[in-house]
Amino acid sequence: MDHSAHEHHDHHEPAAHEGHTGHGHHEDHASHGDKPTPASWRMAASATLHCLTGCAIGEVLGVVIGTALGWHGAATIALAITLAFLFGYALTMRGVMRAGLSFKDALKVALAADTISIAVMEIVDNGFILAMPGAMEMGLADPRFWLILAAALAIAFVVTVPINRWLISRGKGHAVVHQHHRH
Repeated sequence: MDHSAHEHHDHHEPAAHEGHTGHGHHEDHASHGDKPTPASWRMAASATLHCLTGCAIGEVLGVVIGTALGWHGAATIALAITLAFLFGYALTMRGVMRAGLSFKDALKVALAADTISIAVMEIVDNGFILAMPGAMEMGLADPRFWLILAAALAIAFVVTVPINRWLISRGKGHAVVHQHHRH
């Protein structure tokens, strides 16, 4: 798993050069009314996949722990969401700390890079699960539960990619991470 998180950053680092210089030019141009440089769909999909990885790890772990403890509904969802954010931030922090940032600075980068993306994913995928009749009552041994969770994560991915593209094109979101990987 550590290897895949590292590959994520290596995989789309070259794409970062397509639309962002890493020196704040997007924010400068955007604030003066100039059209910002667009981010590639590939870069946005890669950033979203990174966030999805942390969300999926956290959600599955949260559901497993909540179920094992006999929790139901809201408590399990709250744990899953908390762990989704924790793992999402941790994956980003791991990469930028390898680039030389301190824990405190890496946390700031992770918060800036991932908060909106993870929040959108959590709203979409948990909303989908809650909308599915009986999904929260299914046990972990029920294949339908895992199918619903997989569908929820896939839908969250599709919804979040354009949001990440928009953020990256404005020098926000995962564009902040790319600045640190190039230095």
